[in-house]
Amino acid sequence: MPLKLEASCRCGKVRFSAESHAPVPFMRCYCSICRKTAGGGGYAINLHADKRSLRVEGETAVYRAELADVHGACRVSGGERHFCAACATALWMFDPTYPELFHPFASAMDSALPKAPSSVHMMLASKARWVEPAIGAGDRCFDGHPEATLEDWHRERGLWVD
Repeated sequence: MPLKLEASCRCGKVRFSAESHAPVPFMRCYCSICRKTAGGGGYAINLHADKRSLRVEGETAVYRAELADVHGACRVSGGERHFCAACATALWMFDPTYPELFHPFASAMDSALPKAPSSVHMMLASKARWVEPAIGAGDRCFDGHPEATLEDWHRERGLWVD
């Protein structure tokens, strides 16, 4: 049975819950969007959850980042970063490319999460210069996106929750 995740914003005006087969907080994203919207330590940790099980109390606001290409042209990301409009707590990210999933931020979790046996550090090419990633034994590092998904990582380690 999937793990039930329960989370809230700092002021308590937004609460949400969802089921997750992949609840281990192992992936640290250093991209400028995650870092600036949800990553006080220079990165954000995104979880993996079933969008169909998402239940929300309260109203969220949505931020869509502008993405510039190498020529400076901008487009608006399809990714929706949900946050509390009252206290600005980052809650989750949803990408319509994967409509069955959404990615709650570990920092919003009220539920106890399992400890990660190792971490993946992604988007390191985008990290801020002041950030010194704490790379542990067994950690994997990527300048961009890893090929393995959050589901792959959990399954490879026997941590997928059915």
